[in-house]
Amino acid sequence: MPETTNVTVKDELRSTVRRWIQLDPDPATRGELSSLLTRAEGSDTEAADQLARLFAGRLAFGTAGLRAELGPGPLRMNRLVVRQTAAGLLRHAEEKLAEADGDAAGARRIVIGYDARHQSDEFAAETAQIFAAAGWEVHAFDRPGPTPLLARQVLVRDASVGVMVTASHNPPRDNGYKVYLGGVLSRLLEPHGRGAGAQITAPVDTQIAATIAAVVAEEFAGDLEVRPAAAPQMPEGTLPIDDDARAAYREEALELLDPAEFPHRDLTVVYTAMHGVGGEMVTELLGKGGFARVVPVAEQFDPDPDFPTADFPNPEEPGALDLALQAAAEHDADLVLANDPDADRLSAAVVDPATGRWRQLSGDEMGALFGAHLLRRGPLRGAADGAAPVMANSIVSSRLLERLCEVRGVGHSATLTGFKWLARVEHMSFGYEEAIGFNVDPTHVKDKDGVSAALIFAELVADLKARGSSAVDALDEIAAEAGVFVTDQVTIRVDDLSQLGEVTAGLRAEPPAEIAGAAVVEALDLTRDPLPGGVLDEATVTDALIYLTAQGDRVIVRPSGTEPKVKCYLEAVADTPGVDSSTEAIAEARQRAAARLGELRESMERLLG
Repeated sequence: MPETTNVTVKDELRSTVRRWIQLDPDPATRGELSSLLTRAEGSDTEAADQLARLFAGRLAFGTAGLRAELGPGPLRMNRLVVRQTAAGLLRHAEEKLAEADGDAAGARRIVIGYDARHQSDEFAAETAQIFAAAGWEVHAFDRPGPTPLLARQVLVRDASVGVMVTASHNPPRDNGYKVYLGGVLSRLLEPHGRGAGAQITAPVDTQIAATIAAVVAEEFAGDLEVRPAAAPQMPEGTLPIDDDARAAYREEALELLDPAEFPHRDLTVVYTAMHGVGGEMVTELLGKGGFARVVPVAEQFDPDPDFPTADFPNPEEPGALDLALQAAAEHDADLVLANDPDADRLSAAVVDPATGRWRQLSGDEMGALFGAHLLRRGPLRGAADGAAPVMANSIVSSRLLERLCEVRGVGHSATLTGFKWLARVEHMSFGYEEAIGFNVDPTHVKDKDGVSAALIFAELVADLKARGSSAVDALDEIAAEAGVFVTDQVTIRVDDLSQLGEVTAGLRAEPPAEIAGAAVVEALDLTRDPLPGGVLDEATVTDALIYLTAQGDRVIVRPSGTEPKVKCYLEAVADTPGVDSSTEAIAEARQRAAARLGELRESMERLLG
C-alpha cells in the first residue's frame, strides 16, 4: 500500500488542481486528478508527490509545438492543454490579422490534420471547435493521415493556420501538436513569402506561448466550470479534406517521376508503415508509379496507436526493421522502405554486394544518394522564375552533399536544424536532415515528406539496378568524386531539461584548443555567430557550438529540443584519388575516416564527461 503520513497538500497546489479539474472537459483525466487529490488530502504521500510533479510547470510551446506523454495536468498532453493551446493560437492569429490593411476575413481559415495515435482525433476536434466558435472557416481531414498531406493543404487552401496532431515517432503514450502558418498571416509575418506553409520559427513561438499563458491566467481567474463530456466531434460546418485531396497529392507526386529517362521498375520493394498512417498512401503511390511488386509488412501495415511490434516506433531504432528485413529475405527483395508513424520520415535498407547482407542506410547516406540522383535528373520541378536550383541540408547533417554540389557547380545552403529552416531556403530543389527527413518536392510541401521521397528513392534504386549497380556502389562513386565523409553521434543524457544548457555553458567557459590531437582552427557559437553566409537575429540564435579542426574534422554540440540529452555530432573526412578511384582505394579511405571518427568519439566522450 502507498505510504500514508500526516501530509498536507500545499494550499496553492490544492487550489490549482481543483481549478484545473473544474476546467478539464475530459472525464478520464478529470477523474484521475480528482482521485489523486482525494488520496493526497488523505495523507497519501505517493499521490501528493505525483500531483506535485504533474503541476510542476507547463508544457513549453516552441517551434516544434507541443509533444509529451498523455495524461492529466499542464505537463501532459490532454484535452484541456489542447484547448488552451488552440485558444492562444487563435488569439495570436486574430491579433496579427487585425494589423492587416483592409478586410482579412478571407484569411480566417485553418486546416487540421491528425495521425492515428491515442486521442489525436479528439485533439483535432477540440482545435476545430475553438476556431469554429470564433467564426473561422475550418477545414479538417476526414480520417488520420500523413503529416506531409496536412502541410500540402496549408498551401492548397491558402490557410493562415495549419495544425497537425502527431507525436511522429515517439513512444505509444505520447502525442503532440505542430503548428504551420500560411496565407495572409504568413505573408504579414514574413513578407518575403518563403515561410508560407512551413512550421513556425522564433519569435512567433514565444509570442504564441505568451498568448497561451495569458489565456490560461484568464481562465483560472474566472468562474467558468466546464461540464465534462465524451470525446468531442468536429463542429457543424467543418469542410472535410477527403479523398479528392489525397488523390490530388498522389497525382502531384507522380508528376515527379521521369518515366521517359528513368523508366525502370524492375524492383521488389518491402514496405513497412511502422503501425502508422503511411501504408495506404505509399503502397498506392508506388503501384501507380509502376512498381508492381510491393510487399507490405502485414504486422505493421494498419494504424495501431499501441505499436505492438515497436516500443519505440522510429525506423532508426535497433530492431525496428526486423520484420521488414525478414520479409525482404523471404521475398528476395531489392529494397526495404520504412516510414515513421506519421510518414514524414523515410528509412531504407539495401543488400551490400560485398557481404550479401542487408544494410540499413543512414540519413546522410540517403541524402547523398538523393542528391546525386537529383543532380543527374535536374530539379523535379523547375522554379517559376527560372532561378538556378539550390540543394540544402541542416548544419548537423554531413558536408558530403555540400561538397558534391560544389564539384557539380550547383548552389548549396546549410541551415539550422529542422525543416522549418530548410523550407525557407530560396529556390531549394531538394533538402534533407540526417534524422531521415527528406523533401524532394519543396514547391508543394514545406516540410519533410516520407511519402513522395519513397517514390523517388524507389526510382533511383531501380535505375541503379538496371545499370548493373547498387546503392552501395553508388555511394562509392560519390566518394570517388567528392571524398569520404563519415558521421556519428555522442549523446550525453541529463536528469532534467533544465540541465541542458550546462554542457554548452561549460564549453564556452573552457573552449577546447584541440580535439583528438588536431588543433581547433575555427569555432562558431551560434548564440553570437551566424552560420556562414547567414545573418544573426532573434530567429536564428540557437544554443549550438561548432568546431572545425586542422584535420578537416567537424564537431557540433547542441542540446536536444525535445529530450533531456545533449547531442554531439561528429564528422571525419578522407580524400580519395578521384573519379577513377579503385574500390580498394575507396575502402582504404573509408577505413582511415572510420578510424579518425573513433578518435573523435573517444575525445568528445572524455571532454563531455
